Amino acid sequence: MWAVEQTSHVSDEDEEDSQREEQRSSADEQVDGELQTENGETSDNEHEISSPETKDEYANSEVYTAASLSLKTKEKSVKTQPLTLDWALGINQTLPVFNLLDQDSLVILYGCAHVAVIRDHTSNTQRLLQGHSGPISSLCVSEDRRWLVSADSGSENLVIVWDSFTGIPVLTLFDCHPEGGIVALALSKDSKYLATVGGGPVQRVYIWDWTNEGEGPTCQTDISPQYGCQNHILFNPADSSQLLSNSKSHVLFYTWDKGILQYTAPELSDKMFSKVVGSLSRSVFHFTGLQAFSVTLAGNLVLWESLEATTTHQHHTMKATKLIPLQKDGITALTMCDSLIVTGDVRGHIKFYDENFKLISWCNKFNLDTITSISFSKEIPVSSSPEQQEDCTPQAKQFVIRNFVVSTVSAAVVYVSGRGSLAQTVLREHQGPVHTVSCHPKQPLLATGGHDGMLRVWDYEQKVVISSRVFHDQQIQCIAYDPQGFYLAVGFCSGAVQVLDSCSLQQEEQEGVQYSQDCITHLIFSHDSSLLATADSSKAVMVFHLCEEAAGHSWKYLSKQRSHYEPVQDLLFGLDLDTRQPRLLSLGMDRRLVEYDLQNSRKDELPILSSQRVEQDGVPTCMAWYPPLTPEHFLLTASSHYKMRLFNVTTKMCRKTVLGPTYGSPVKRIQMLPPSTDGHLNSRYMAYITQDKVGLQILPLDGNPFKSSAVLCHSTAVSSLTCSYDGRYVFTAGGVDRAVFSWGISLPALEAAAALGGKDLLPFYTLLEGGRDGELFRDMEDFFYYCQLRNHGIDSMETIGVSNHIPLSEVTYGMRALGFYPTEQQLEDMQNEVKFSRYAETGNYVTHVDLQEFIKLFVNHRPVCGTSWKELCKAFQVLGAAEDGWAVITREDLLELLQTRGERMTEEELGECFTTLLGSNEEGAPPQSGRGPCDETDQFLLESELPPNFTVATFARRMLGFPISSEEVPHDQHSSSSSSPLL
Repeated sequence: MWAVEQTSHVSDEDEEDSQREEQRSSADEQVDGELQTENGETSDNEHEISSPETKDEYANSEVYTAASLSLKTKEKSVKTQPLTLDWALGINQTLPVFNLLDQDSLVILYGCAHVAVIRDHTSNTQRLLQGHSGPISSLCVSEDRRWLVSADSGSENLVIVWDSFTGIPVLTLFDCHPEGGIVALALSKDSKYLATVGGGPVQRVYIWDWTNEGEGPTCQTDISPQYGCQNHILFNPADSSQLLSNSKSHVLFYTWDKGILQYTAPELSDKMFSKVVGSLSRSVFHFTGLQAFSVTLAGNLVLWESLEATTTHQHHTMKATKLIPLQKDGITALTMCDSLIVTGDVRGHIKFYDENFKLISWCNKFNLDTITSISFSKEIPVSSSPEQQEDCTPQAKQFVIRNFVVSTVSAAVVYVSGRGSLAQTVLREHQGPVHTVSCHPKQPLLATGGHDGMLRVWDYEQKVVISSRVFHDQQIQCIAYDPQGFYLAVGFCSGAVQVLDSCSLQQEEQEGVQYSQDCITHLIFSHDSSLLATADSSKAVMVFHLCEEAAGHSWKYLSKQRSHYEPVQDLLFGLDLDTRQPRLLSLGMDRRLVEYDLQNSRKDELPILSSQRVEQDGVPTCMAWYPPLTPEHFLLTASSHYKMRLFNVTTKMCRKTVLGPTYGSPVKRIQMLPPSTDGHLNSRYMAYITQDKVGLQILPLDGNPFKSSAVLCHSTAVSSLTCSYDGRYVFTAGGVDRAVFSWGISLPALEAAAALGGKDLLPFYTLLEGGRDGELFRDMEDFFYYCQLRNHGIDSMETIGVSNHIPLSEVTYGMRALGFYPTEQQLEDMQNEVKFSRYAETGNYVTHVDLQEFIKLFVNHRPVCGTSWKELCKAFQVLGAAEDGWAVITREDLLELLQTRGERMTEEELGECFTTLLGSNEEGAPPQSGRGPCDETDQFLLESELPPNFTVATFARRMLGFPISSEEVPHDQHSSSSSSPLL
């Protein structure tokens, strides 16, 4: 449960598990670095270390020697990772923002997706605290701002304690709330104790003595669901053995002693005060610890006071004694600053009250939205400043207040100076999901668009916003620069399209172009910026063209075509190799690649030039033009089966199939990086995203797993990918997490990682079960040479010389002998891949395959995941009829489907397969005289042996021989969610 965090979170699941095990095993050795004074409280200067060796080790550590918070960048060092998080754009406005330092520089802490960000606004620098695999759900800081704590709500949730001076994680709690992550955190005033609140159906509260070595929490308690979801917790500043938490309806007060944690839920209702109390938003203790305050969205303040204990062993209890109507507006933020009660409300006003709840001062001129948090600095300002403002009392005394930062629901952070109450906007980010990003083709500019209607252009070298525009009542779904960088096209969820000037973000026409009522999902310009193509959620592709008029250039609607019956996955402009005219292709979820006849298109007519099915089982996800690494030109596609395919751009023949990156989810977007001198001179590189990761791939593609690398980028999902014009950065947008990340690229690190995997066939051996010394590889050798014997004739008595090759026609039998049963289309693709592999260079066909090529064909073409129980159930639900809660296929329907659908089987093939499956035509048995592949005997056998009706269970067990136990077969297959592989 306890460990010291040593490395940041990585993307691959196997690497995650190994890192977690290393962290757990090193806990006993490194937890001695935690510091304690003689009275048990932490201290920055004097410490007790258990041994001289540990003391010397810790005294030399960076955490121990750090004296202040500094975000100054160190001298550039060699990057050891292919992708390094360089900058984080965005903020989680549901989390509080903390003021860390404001003497010489303004530093704040906030959450951004799964990363905690320490930002120095003065020097415009960031320190990114990476370690979480799920979205950060809670943040807190110590009283002295030395220790930061972050927690997430992922399936493998973590609580990490960070040193704010260095950004080094000093402690990690693993899976402390597996039932639902962490929803609230709090540190005691002396930073010795940490409280966590879980988010499960039955919430659990833990108290951790995180500065002491030990296993598990000090104490814990479960909260009854009747008190609502407790989303805020706080220690009593005067007594660390007392805490409070609140939901929207109840405030709970906790006391703990000797490992026992108890709580009370004092009554609070409208009847108590004959007034509407309202929903509770925040609660705090008075600095004396004898009182507590809660504020509501009705503008009220509830005063809680301590009642004397009736016995010496009974703790003090709290009771709601007063309901004070502070203001008419709902109060959303509450904190204590010195002896003042500070509130923030839905109108963006900040008010200061004294201990008698009298209004002392307020800030209402900052034009803010609903306030979510207020955080004061730890330094007390000088009261003799001539710029100091006066309070609103009749005496008009000078109002002395600490500097503070305010965060709002509109993703804005404002810094307010205590001297004169001057406000400065520190951050203003997207407040809605950010689904799209696009890089300028010639300048270091990044455009981002969100569902809040905000369009921003950001200089990623200087880290500043260049320009922005807000489209009111519009949601931006996609954006794209043209190849020259003159235009920026914007597609909206309403179906409208606007083409803006890339500098001013203004449109020459008064109104946008709207020829669709459905969300625009894709935007792309032609190479000469004369055409713009879009795809929408109604499966339609539209084309606009640039017209020259007397008043200037304008974009006009040309034509529209609905060529897919499933959503469009990708849209791509290309260049015809002969005519040098633009080509337009679309790839659909219906597995079809469609090319449009742009040369013969005219107003309201967009002819289809060709339409080809590119996948049989998998669903294509994206496509891109393959770099000219060979004399032959290719189109690259990726699919949901973790495969990548190369198609000839002219004939559209599948020329190669390789294993793609396998990082938990298929590749869903790819983009080629421009040529770079940093990497290998003969290599090109590709960036890609999966469901939650971003990665780099070395080209040419060959299935080598070590030529690919990926890291976790957005734990909820990645929505968009773009690359800088110089190939130095990759940018990703996270959609619902409202974050955009900038990733620095290190091609030498990528090449070094690939070199560690070995040369020739060494990387491919790792893809075989057991590796080079495993049983599968030995079987491959045996079957390879058996194919030679089979080609010469097994019954022949002549001496056969051993060869290094087998005929191309024998590949089919070798694959099936290894348990991979390719379809006829897959066999054709494999044969074409080998047959034309050297045709562009030599003009000759390849007719033989050696063992190395045979192994590569096997690992690249075989399925990554076997057939699962869930897939079988789905197939029976589609093809069969419901009967007693089961999907049933009759014997006659099954035989008819196999002979008429998909790759149809002949009667002879069908009879041979079923007799083999039923064990009556075993391989190697001597053929019976006068008996064909499927004669009357076989027909009688099929009718007598096959049951009249098939369920998924009987088909899997009896016909396919899958080892399914009775416990694995659900009573209702419709409720089955098992996805374990069966084959």
